[in-house]
Amino acid sequence: VDVFQAWCGPCKPVVNLFQKIRNEVGSNLLHFAVAEVDSIDALEKYRGQCEPVFLFYTGGELVAVVRGADAPLLQTTILKQL
Repeated sequence: VDVFQAWCGPCKPVVNLFQKIRNEVGSNLLHFAVAEVDSIDALEKYRGQCEPVFLFYTGGELVAVVRGADAPLLQTTILKQL
């Protein structure tokens, strides 16, 4: 989940990375979403930050968090969680 605030929007530079990984691993294994922290109370702790935050869930459980648009770290985290 790409967690963002309305004033800065979702992290567009990593969209291509997500699409590339999804094409490589198959669409049944990997799902991407975006969530605006200003409108979701459960994400309140991520408000007021000026860096992108990516949350990784498996079976409804938060399993990893990546702060910043670090493409190699995002790719490593995604592949590790798969």
